[in-house]
Order: sequence, then C-alpha cells, then structure tokens
Amino acid sequence: MYDLSPAVDAEVPPGTNLLISGPPLTGKRSIALDILAEGATNGDGAIIVTTKDGAKRVLSDFEKRTPYEGKPVAVVDCVTRQQGVGEIRDDDRIKYTSSPVDMTGIGIKLSEFLQAFYQDRNIEQNRIMLHSLSTLLMYADLQTVFRFLHVFTGRIQSVEGLGLFAIDSSAHDDKTMNTLKQLFDGIVTTYEDREPEVRLASD
Repeated sequence: MYDLSPAVDAEVPPGTNLLISGPPLTGKRSIALDILAEGATNGDGAIIVTTKDGAKRVLSDFEKRTPYEGKPVAVVDCVTRQQGVGEIRDDDRIKYTSSPVDMTGIGIKLSEFLQAFYQDRNIEQNRIMLHSLSTLLMYADLQTVFRFLHVFTGRIQSVEGLGLFAIDSSAHDDKTMNTLKQLFDGIVTTYEDREPEVRLASD
C-alpha cells in the first residue's frame, strides 16, 4: 500500500492514479510534492513531470521536504528547453523535453526513469506526479491529452506505481473534467477554506 499522509490521510493500493483537482492557489502542487516526499523518505522512487516550473525550482522545493541526494528522485522538465536557456543535457536526475506539447517525449522520458528505478534498480514502489494537466490542455485538445493520459496512467499501473496528476478545476468545463476523471481511481479535491478531501473509486 502507498501511504499518502501527512498530506492526505489515506492509503491506496499499488497501481493507483489520483487526480488532484481544485481552484488555483489551493496547494495542489504542494500536496503532490508532500506525498512524493513521504515515499522518498522511505526509499520509494519519486518522479516529477513538471510543465510549469523548471527542474531546479522543483528540486529545491522537494529538498525542503526531504533530502534527496543519493535517492531515486528524478524530474522530467518540460519547461526549461522551451525557454531557450543555453545548452542543457539529460542526466541521471533530470531529463528534458522540448516543451509541454511534446507528449510523446514526456512519455518516453518517464518510461526511461521508470525502467531505471523499477527494473534496473529493483525499486518496487515508485510515486509519479504530473504538474499540471491544465498546461497540457492549453497546448493540446482534450482527445490528445486523454490519449496521452490513458497510456501514462496505464504505465503507472503496470509498474504498480502511484500516479498524482494536478489540474486547475476552474480552468476547464465540466465536459473536460468528467472526461478526464474516467482515467483515475480517485480524486483529491482541494479547497480555499478547508482541508483536502479524498474520494476513491472503490469507496
């Protein structure tokens, strides 16, 4: 089982994909990082796919939660190359895609990290977060994002991982939200004025 606390008081079985949904500034990214850090402290792999902040910023926020040197913590950075920042190369910790539009590239880089952790290093529990689906939906239509997520969530299921996908619920219509919700095993809803709530499909 994957323990989500202290961010959210729940545990979920391996192969679970959760949507973290709420309006802006309600701590979706923070909750996802907390859940990843909770695992990293206990030796789980942590993979962060970021479409909003560069890898440096994400890793610095992660380090405030748990030291990650020497641990299986990795980032797929979909932002830095798009900003045209000098020459950047992939390494063991960070892999770059050209932009958030490059969903094929995101899928490949994620698979490379999953293979490195799960198969090559025999790390049985891996937590993966994607922040944020709203960025992908700015660049691509719903069908394309749905297809990409179908493969992405399936990959997480196949390695018995835990997937966390943040979305700004106020930026999308009901049709979009309802279509995407079909892909997830549960939803963590964040609010401006109260604690987040977890609803699992099995509940």
